Amino acid sequence: MKSRNQTITRRVFLRRSASGAGWLALAGVWPGGAAQRNANPFAYDLERVSKTDPKLVRYEQAGRFACPARGPRRLALGPGDRLYVAARNGVSVLDREGKRLDHIAMAAPARCVAVAADGSVYAGLRDHVEVFDPKGGRLAAWESPGKKVWLTGLAVAGKDVFVADAGNRVVLHYDVSGKLAGRIGEKNKERNIPGLIVPSPYLDVKMGRDGLLRVNNPGRHLVEVYTANGDLESSWGKATAAIEGFCGCCNPVGLALLADGRYVTCEKGLPRVKVYSAEGVFESVVAGPESFPENARAGAQYDGSDGLLGGLDAAVDSQGRVYVLDLVAGDVRVMRAKA
Repeated sequence: MKSRNQTITRRVFLRRSASGAGWLALAGVWPGGAAQRNANPFAYDLERVSKTDPKLVRYEQAGRFACPARGPRRLALGPGDRLYVAARNGVSVLDREGKRLDHIAMAAPARCVAVAADGSVYAGLRDHVEVFDPKGGRLAAWESPGKKVWLTGLAVAGKDVFVADAGNRVVLHYDVSGKLAGRIGEKNKERNIPGLIVPSPYLDVKMGRDGLLRVNNPGRHLVEVYTANGDLESSWGKATAAIEGFCGCCNPVGLALLADGRYVTCEKGLPRVKVYSAEGVFESVVAGPESFPENARAGAQYDGSDGLLGGLDAAVDSQGRVYVLDLVAGDVRVMRAKA
């Protein structure tokens, strides 16, 4: 059966999400139909899904700092645990405590960023990728891959670069020179690939130590695992407002990987960060909705030039600490596992 999520357009999503209750309607957290909604179960259900069982929270805050640049969108960790934040005026380079070390200025907003092992920086602007050396010197600007491009995620592994294009619902596979080598995630019956559903610009991609790509399929509430050649190996996830699943029109919106292959997922609407096993089984909460009150009211923060309505992103350092970027508050929280 074709779900409502599969037909919702980006414009419809933005319009519905403009109200504080828009994401709740899409999430389906009301247990019944119109009669029950008229009975005003809103307050009860909002409280039910926005409070986290303390027993499930297995991380604690070890630090917090403001992003030095406005409009942060994605973050990544590079060599030496340097933090790279893609923002409205370029990419900020920070140490693990949030001290600004450098800034790579750009003529247009950086919407995603990834760092190679040699320190080279790959930044995704809306319609193309730019490459910088470790000191911030511009090396190249790749050609735009086509129409309707909206780049929202990047991953670099050896001689390969993977670019998430939310506008065209595909992950583009490049070599480091900028030559297109393949397209990943497009619907293909012969390869048993159902296709990515991306109602809003939050497509992400991460490369695991096992050489497999992790891609969120937000409209299907799934995380999918692909080979670099585009074969779909597996997927996991389910649509539910319950803590073990993903709710709303399109979640999860961000991914990160722990050293042992476990997942860190980020959600918007009901902003929460969670940990799943390498097989996709829910394990714990890093931070729940009560930690991000401004983000939960993200409809009031709509930026017409970007189309984003809040959300979170995450990265993991060499010590296993989780850095959580709040797109609305414009800050980063450093979360460590509880003893």
